[in-house]
Amino acid sequence: MTTSTVFALETMDVPGGTETILRGGRHLFPLLPRALAGVRRIGVVGWGPQGRAQARNLRDSLAGTDITVAVGLRPGSASAADARAHGFTEEDGTLGDWLAVTADSDLVVLLIADAALAAHHRKIFAALKPGATIGLSHGFLLGHLRETGGDFPPGHGVVAVCPKGMGDSVRRLYEQGAEINGAGINSSYAVHADPDGNATDRALAWSVALGSPYTFRTTLESEYLSDIVGERAVLLGAVHGIVESLYTRYRLAGDDGTTAYARSCENITGPIARTISRAGLRAVRESLDASGRDVFDRAYTATYGPAREIVAEIYDEVADGTELRSVILAERRLGTRPMSRIGGSPMWSLSDRAHARRDERGLPGGPVDPFTAGVFVATMTAQVDEFAERGHPWSEIVNESVIEAVDSLLPYMRARDVAYMVDNCSRTARLGARRWGPRFQTAYEQIAYPAAEHPADRALLAAFDTNPVHEALASAAKLRPAVDISVG
Repeated sequence: MTTSTVFALETMDVPGGTETILRGGRHLFPLLPRALAGVRRIGVVGWGPQGRAQARNLRDSLAGTDITVAVGLRPGSASAADARAHGFTEEDGTLGDWLAVTADSDLVVLLIADAALAAHHRKIFAALKPGATIGLSHGFLLGHLRETGGDFPPGHGVVAVCPKGMGDSVRRLYEQGAEINGAGINSSYAVHADPDGNATDRALAWSVALGSPYTFRTTLESEYLSDIVGERAVLLGAVHGIVESLYTRYRLAGDDGTTAYARSCENITGPIARTISRAGLRAVRESLDASGRDVFDRAYTATYGPAREIVAEIYDEVADGTELRSVILAERRLGTRPMSRIGGSPMWSLSDRAHARRDERGLPGGPVDPFTAGVFVATMTAQVDEFAERGHPWSEIVNESVIEAVDSLLPYMRARDVAYMVDNCSRTARLGARRWGPRFQTAYEQIAYPAAEHPADRALLAAFDTNPVHEALASAAKLRPAVDISVG
């Protein structure tokens, strides 16, 4: 059972029982020094999207305490100027060489790219001061260590705090939290090693300082599996496959390009995402009339099986190290060369025109398109069910499969489009989305859409209606701040 000597934990009802969670908020900031007892310096190594957001959030939350937040960068890093622009400087000791910052810090938060961390973790481990806590926001390093026969150094705490959203979301919602207490991105946390008995409170303090509305427990292995699978499936890869395949379907059916774009990309990132965020998965179907429900039902039951098969395949390849090896091999192959972009297919040339139509109509995306909704909800439910069958906790399932999508990533996709998001996410996520997105697209075009011409499978619909995810989402919704992310 999870306990804290500092924070008041509470339980959340989930299918089959309860889970212990921490409800966040700025009223908890005065407790941070106590929860971080023994930590006088936090080193954030890396200045990618997560590093930039987390370093700033930690610094702002700890303002007025005797805990310093410093940023460590590799020599010659192009990110140094941006870090200075955000107030981290060599002069005041809050910006420095990555290994020097590591050596001086009591909590070292490792936020460099996955492949770089895999390549350089031995240097970082060797630089750690005695007893320092290692902090991660992703379990990728654990997977790499297991794959290579390595391990974390003994005598050091190892914790993870993993925001369920992209770095820009972590910062933007934190800033919104200055006006609406509790606004932020949910986080999971894991305690992998706890030699001094203080790891849980340190992890919870880290999450509170990031502005997480609620924090739930997982393991480093479970987080790694769900996170890597999720970004290859419904968070990024599958979304790309869905919108490309639907655009083609609607064009072949006679829609002009802008309408086909609106029915696919605009509909998922607008009314479908908003409905799920506010009212849950069942509400999407319930928003349709009888004719629309029939279309939804046929699309849902035709899509669920093919989507579930691919999610299960991704999961197996992540679990056995295949996906991890593919990322590391790709990094070696690409080096510093930029990756080619996916935004060149015909539909993405219509993005600006579709966005203009949205503005002209004054609508957030129009009504839910029943076929698009059936395909998307089936894919999301397939991931939920695969995670549940693999034994993941329900907080993790709904955050990695639903909440992160509809409250963080899809709003950004709506503002900029899906192709932009795939081309500008982390290298690990980008590689995975590019590998698996076409697999989903092919499965939908060749298997699901032809099957959708036949009557719906009533057993699959009954399973959807009684799925435990609805109960889990209803519990999570009680903790949702009354604010939507501002994407600028």
